[in-house]
Amino acid sequence: MKKNVKIEGMRCEHCAMSVQKALENLENVKSVKVDLGKKTAKMSLKGDISDEIIKNAVKEAGFEAVSVETEKSIFG
Repeated sequence: MKKNVKIEGMRCEHCAMSVQKALENLENVKSVKVDLGKKTAKMSLKGDISDEIIKNAVKEAGFEAVSVETEKSIFG
């Protein structure tokens, strides 16, 4: 499962790293790739994580997750 997170408030690489670490520390996360230019984080997951947990992790890092979208798989 993959989720894409739109994040507001990141202004530098340090901001992006803070968000990345916060998301990587969540349970069921395989990997996280934060794109500062696009203000997004792409998450690859081992299992489901609620959007609320993701938004709270971003908020605790000092930023705002304005949307969380689950990527649809062509396999089901």
